[in-house]
Amino acid sequence: MTSSWTNEAAIQQWDTASTRESMEATAERGDFAKQHLVNPVLLRLLGDVRGRRVLDAGCGNGYFSRILAARGAEVTGVEPATSLISFAREKSGDDISYLQADLTQLPKLEPFDAVVCSMVLMAIPDWKPAMRACVEALRPGGLFVFAIVHPAFEELFGTWREYGEYRRKEYLAEYEIVGGDASDFHRPLSAYLNEAAALGCRVREVVEPGLDPEVAEANGIESYVRMPNFLIVAAEAGCPSGL
Repeated sequence: MTSSWTNEAAIQQWDTASTRESMEATAERGDFAKQHLVNPVLLRLLGDVRGRRVLDAGCGNGYFSRILAARGAEVTGVEPATSLISFAREKSGDDISYLQADLTQLPKLEPFDAVVCSMVLMAIPDWKPAMRACVEALRPGGLFVFAIVHPAFEELFGTWREYGEYRRKEYLAEYEIVGGDASDFHRPLSAYLNEAAALGCRVREVVEPGLDPEVAEANGIESYVRMPNFLIVAAEAGCPSGL
């Protein structure tokens, strides 16, 4: 990573950007993209979570933790940003445990049946230690599901709106993408999959969700029908053979 960014700086950026208004607007199901593209896939990949221990790694305002708890999961949410985890605790009942911590500095926890890490890894500089922590938090054979902005189609909506097509000048390099609220970090898709393999995971499914054409037409988002803005991976832990 050539950027001078640190995890601490990224956490501070998200802490500042997460206003009460923005958190209230996404408190139930997340934003538009999560509602229509990410959440349905995450829930399908996780399957029946009743009675299962699930770690929501980088839980943000806790909306997905609450969805999982409503489906019967025993949920622990981890989030480093003070504003976000405070909101999550306020909105949730005693059925969810919350821990304020950087994913790279997780304390020892009882093994989980599943770990979900949604829209987190591409937003932090030290993503490899974070992914390792997620995998190490699983019992052998446990399920690791992560969602990221698709590395091949970042900034899809904006470039499509400007040019009527998607354009990219660089893919193989690692670099910072400065956003309106906080930065993301581009890495090739192979970086994430190869790291999962190196951690002993076996990839079970890779999903590149497209938006329902009717929803896209109603919201003027043609690009999301034609190209995937998100990538979601389900992997099984404890498989030394890798991919």
